[in-house]
Amino acid sequence: MKSIAERLAGAPISWGVCEVPGWGLELSRERVLQEMREVGLVATELGTPGYFPDDPAELSALLASFDLQLIGGFVPLVLHDPAQAEEALDAARATAKLLSAAGATEFVTSMVASVDWLPRFELDDAGWAHAAKMLNSVEEIVAEHGMAQAIHPHLGTMIEQPTDVKQLLERTDIGWCFDTGHLLIGGYDPLRFLNDARDRIRHVHLKDAVLDKALPVFNGEQTIMQGVQNGMFCPMGRGDVPIGEIVVALERSGYDRWYVLEQDAALTAGEPLPGQGPKLDVQMSVDYLRGVAAVLSASLELS
Repeated sequence: MKSIAERLAGAPISWGVCEVPGWGLELSRERVLQEMREVGLVATELGTPGYFPDDPAELSALLASFDLQLIGGFVPLVLHDPAQAEEALDAARATAKLLSAAGATEFVTSMVASVDWLPRFELDDAGWAHAAKMLNSVEEIVAEHGMAQAIHPHLGTMIEQPTDVKQLLERTDIGWCFDTGHLLIGGYDPLRFLNDARDRIRHVHLKDAVLDKALPVFNGEQTIMQGVQNGMFCPMGRGDVPIGEIVVALERSGYDRWYVLEQDAALTAGEPLPGQGPKLDVQMSVDYLRGVAAVLSASLELS
């Protein structure tokens, strides 16, 4: 099995790259990719639409020039509304085609309330039944392109709280993106989720969070953008998510897929100087995980 270091990937959102208007400054893709390699990441997710090239060959060449590979992408889809079913499936087909052609293997589905990310609301039984059916259809599309689907729990989406997660755990057999930060903020202890759904975890987003700063977002008093700008996500090991314990438990259980460092950031004070800015936070997270890996390796040697 590859080491943890050989399975560490990043995402442009950790450098503040987000399509939400007013989120903050977007750094150039060349700077972001260069800094990904400098901190020790070996791959990336796709990130916001339009940030990277839409042509698979051009995209692959760009990433290869920085010795990085594409592993997948975050795909928001409206899956609860029958009136939007065909539009959602068409979007899934187009994205799966692009990702697969560029060498990606992970299709990370986010079940949003609307294409423009309107606030979530509670679904009735019919809504959950339709969502489960749609996820199975997306699963078929993704499989046709040689990829694996992983549903992503996320603040502000239809899969936010433990009851939402459990609806789909019970209604489908699809894989999950284990996002440690969003689960914790949504009220689902990540270690409990690991115990409840270990055999369903296909992908991991490692995210640490400061609960005191995240609760205003969960309670609807702030937007996700405001929460990020106020520091609700932080470098690994400095928040309330037991990242080290989670990684050790995953490794001991035989998890051998990607770890994506995804610490949502926002640049609101101008462009940082070279070597400064988000790179420093990501480097702290990488260093923390290297420490976890070293302790785990030593413990395995002694056992």
